Amino acid sequence: MRPVTDVSTSAPAAPTLGSRARSRPRPLARALRDGAIVAGLLFAAYLFAVVAPQVRTFGFDAYAYWSLNPSNPYAVTAGGLGAFTYTPVMVRVFSPVSALAWPTFLWLWTAVLVATVIWLGWRWWFAVLAFPPVALELYHGNVHLLMAAAIALGFRYPAAWWFIVFTKVTPGVGILWFAVRREWRAFLVAAGGTAVIGAASLALDPNLWREWVGSVSATAGGSPLNQFSLPIPLPVRLVGAAALVTWGALRTKPWTVPVAATLALPVLWPSGLAVLGALWPIQQRRAELAIPEARVVSTDRRG
Repeated sequence: MRPVTDVSTSAPAAPTLGSRARSRPRPLARALRDGAIVAGLLFAAYLFAVVAPQVRTFGFDAYAYWSLNPSNPYAVTAGGLGAFTYTPVMVRVFSPVSALAWPTFLWLWTAVLVATVIWLGWRWWFAVLAFPPVALELYHGNVHLLMAAAIALGFRYPAAWWFIVFTKVTPGVGILWFAVRREWRAFLVAAGGTAVIGAASLALDPNLWREWVGSVSATAGGSPLNQFSLPIPLPVRLVGAAALVTWGALRTKPWTVPVAATLALPVLWPSGLAVLGALWPIQQRRAELAIPEARVVSTDRRG
């Protein structure tokens, strides 16, 4: 008599409809992605090849770092040419660059930002460059790309948060990630190290801190910014950012940190969205940056 074969153990399981859908390539999605990248790169090319020679505002924000007057850094209102809005800590950081000629500084600064784009995207750096706010950021020369890098690095090196706090201040809400997750050592490095630097700066430059507070208060009180920005009140955005990063920390969603930091920017310029460039390394290079994996809720009910 021929033995009966147990089909349930010897035959390969037939693929389910769901597994077929997951393994099937999605040409439409790929075409949309590639089209968006091409469109973004064309925008960047247009910005630098057409707009820059005609409008002559290339390096508009970078000029504030080079033209900084350490004895009166807050003379220009936010949004104006040469406006320096950062804390006195950054006054000392940027003061030495005025020793360079303006063209030299501008090209060196642009090279640093381009290198940051390459680091953020790595093999897909062109996809990061294709994000229009990144191209705008390269054009204007602000610090948002460096903030993106600091946020991504901050998971492994929490001390990187000092740069974010002493430039834009309010995006430092992202430090809540460590407190909510009870990663106390990282929290102390991020918050404590920042506090030490701030205390030292306050002792060295008390008058500058008073001037900076007055400058920030004037902007918050409605001083004109002379540039387009999204008119969402900062207190509302701060509450939303804190809630988002808290939820993200509880659910192990690290992407919420750069999104919350962007939402908490003092002013939402279009180029400020370049902070979202941190999403690429956070999603693609978790192991390298010591970024925790998302929690998987187990459905195993054995026992």
